[in-house]
Amino acid sequence: MYKKYLFYTLCISLLIAGCKKEGNVGPLAGKDNAAFTSYENSFLEGFWKLNPDWATGVGYHKYDSLLLVPNDEHRQKLVNFAKLQIDSMARFEVNSFSDENRIDYRIMQNQMEYLQWQITQLKAYQWNPNYYNVTETFATILNEHYAPLAKRLKNFYEKMAGIPAYYKEAERQIKNPVPELTNLAVDEISGSLDIFEKNFADSLKKTTIAEPERKAMMDRAHATVETLKQFTEWLKALKSDHPRSFRLGKELYEDKFKYEIQSDLPAQKVFNAAMDRKRQLHKNMLKLSKQLWPKYFGKAVMPNDSLELIAKVIDTLSVKHTTPAEFQHTIEQLIPKLTAFVKTKDLLTLDPTRPLVIRKEPAYMAGVADASMSSPGPYDKEGNSYFNVGSLNGWSANKAESYLREYNQYILQILCIHEAIPGHYAQLVYANKAPSLIKSIFGNGAMVEGWAVYSEEMMLDNGYENDTPEMRLMWYKWHLRSVCNTILDYGVHVQNMTKEDAIKLLTHEAFQQKAEAESKWVRVTVSSVQLDSYYTGYKEIHDLREAYKEKAGEKYTLKTFNEKFLSYGNAPVKLIREAMIGKN
Repeated sequence: MYKKYLFYTLCISLLIAGCKKEGNVGPLAGKDNAAFTSYENSFLEGFWKLNPDWATGVGYHKYDSLLLVPNDEHRQKLVNFAKLQIDSMARFEVNSFSDENRIDYRIMQNQMEYLQWQITQLKAYQWNPNYYNVTETFATILNEHYAPLAKRLKNFYEKMAGIPAYYKEAERQIKNPVPELTNLAVDEISGSLDIFEKNFADSLKKTTIAEPERKAMMDRAHATVETLKQFTEWLKALKSDHPRSFRLGKELYEDKFKYEIQSDLPAQKVFNAAMDRKRQLHKNMLKLSKQLWPKYFGKAVMPNDSLELIAKVIDTLSVKHTTPAEFQHTIEQLIPKLTAFVKTKDLLTLDPTRPLVIRKEPAYMAGVADASMSSPGPYDKEGNSYFNVGSLNGWSANKAESYLREYNQYILQILCIHEAIPGHYAQLVYANKAPSLIKSIFGNGAMVEGWAVYSEEMMLDNGYENDTPEMRLMWYKWHLRSVCNTILDYGVHVQNMTKEDAIKLLTHEAFQQKAEAESKWVRVTVSSVQLDSYYTGYKEIHDLREAYKEKAGEKYTLKTFNEKFLSYGNAPVKLIREAMIGKN
């Protein structure tokens, strides 16, 4: 799921004592590592003061009660802060660092450059109203059990004090917003109002907070709801003769891709590689479809059109699916099966002490993805990992059937591999064990999503469900999602792909159901670049594994590669590659 992080500012001075002087070499390398570690800690403490919402999200709760107003002055101070950090880091001799610190250094450098670019070039605070949606942070304070309930509720209460000024400033900053992002903000904020009244009130009843104080807290909650309602009404009434397009355009897109994906390849080359991958997948799928045709169609004549032939076989396999009422229960039953397979094949060591909780997707997360993983932040290692499952309640019979045909008995298993085991859930448990906070806090989306896609293929390659032709064909179909995500995102934001062409790509060439394609179109209009992360990360991890295997020779084992790769946390794959096998 696309995450938006609001940045705030505060003038700070960071401790740079112990930084390496030019010319120092040899034994001082250890001192450099120690000095840089000290610098990292100071950097993060200052960074959380700038961004208390992000701090809360990763489990650092010192600033939970703060809600800082994102105005022009704050943004300018943040730019100054980023410049200060880049200057401070330049004093270190990065080549003397350990692999861990060298990766951290480059991640921090990229993040500070990205921060400046966001503020001075992208300027999403002007055209993305959902930039100002803080409801998820309030939900985290309310729902996560990292501190006594009374303490969390008081922080919640104090944080609400900043709501009126916050949204007054939001109205001042927003200019010619993107209509699709405006609608998303209205839907998500409106769907989160229960957090401030019903859920907050229910939580208060569970405490011993005195009645007068409780009343004052609820009065502020009611006022907060009114402010949020007024903001959404203001958004709905906002008129613009020249609203900004949701399409980024080539220049902004390439820059955003560089900072977010952090690949050695530019966006256009990854797009070209995805086009080649799509053609290869079609060839593989045609071969399997011809193999399966007699089993399901007997002596019926095969269609001459290859995509039509593939589609007919897929449609026949897709009729096997669960029901709307059993959707979440079916997922719950799959998790033990996947866990047992990973253990039997010795693909990865799973931590039985870190439970996975499957839950209905919270209202404040709705609107972007139908299934997602929420894992505890690096400061909240004992927190729960949640597999968020979208509800089908209230859907028409036709819409539900279309959705369930998309997530049929084959695809639903692949979805659970991707989101849970050995995908996101397993990978993020490893990331939280990694010694570096930097890699977890500024996690690379292409590595995270790439691992999930890589894990799907790894499971089939090792015999999951006996790697039947049916299962492999449906994985190819599923894998086309990752490939076509890149084609769609680049096509829409850079090449001005129309909705009609996008739906045709997804339904005709990627064999997706109409409901899934419509949902993906919505997603590409409210996000950018994130959809590239799946295929880009998968390709980089697959290529790294093959290079690592060649270098290791007879000592190579899949489990060794997987665990060594994951030990670096959520770092960009290109930096992990340098640490594992050296530069190309």
